[in-house]
Amino acid sequence: MSAKRRLLVVQHNTVERGNLVDYLTNRHGFAVVAAKTLGEADVAISAAVEPFDAVLLDTGLPDGDSREYCASLRRHGDRTTVVMLTGPDSEADAVRSLDAGANDYIARPVRLDELHARLRSQWRLRDERDGADFALGPFTFSPTAKLLYDPAAARRIPLTGKEVEILRFLVQSNGRPIARQTLLREVWGYSDDASTHTVETHIHRLRRKMEQNPRRPMLLVNENGGYRLRLPAPS
Repeated sequence: MSAKRRLLVVQHNTVERGNLVDYLTNRHGFAVVAAKTLGEADVAISAAVEPFDAVLLDTGLPDGDSREYCASLRRHGDRTTVVMLTGPDSEADAVRSLDAGANDYIARPVRLDELHARLRSQWRLRDERDGADFALGPFTFSPTAKLLYDPAAARRIPLTGKEVEILRFLVQSNGRPIARQTLLREVWGYSDDASTHTVETHIHRLRRKMEQNPRRPMLLVNENGGYRLRLPAPS
């Protein structure tokens, strides 16, 4: 897994493009490339050393039809997650986008937290489909199988559904600290004013499964009022 999720934002409007890049970069730590036109998007995709994790593709670009561009990507075997930024309340726009092969769409003006939730949902589906596993210290974390595998001890550690979601969210946060309230909202869907006791209880149980000394955790550590995973450096 790359150190950061890599996104391509294709949006002609300067203000909207800047808002998207700022939110995705500074709020969530993604590596973002911005393009104003389909031509610039083509250059960015061709020059990318690794495939993008997602392309945000506005439907109102000046140099071509974004839906046809998405359909062309699919015809050439590109399976990158594509989220179309459609016109406000435009059902026809949304239908055309999905028919062209987009994974999802969101209407402008874009609600940024909803956009992030839709991206995470698409990545979860892709990871489950691809059976992606992740290195966590001495363990291999398999979300699909709901387990941690310790190859040195030939030990399989079963995980609950919520434990899988917590670890998956922390993995996708690329080693950044995540507040307890954020985990409560993202994993359980609770409001920000709800008690974080549920999160703390699940973290305690996870540490008992994955830490040699749960009282002095080395993998799932406390930081800035929340938690982060100490992930291996990307090879």
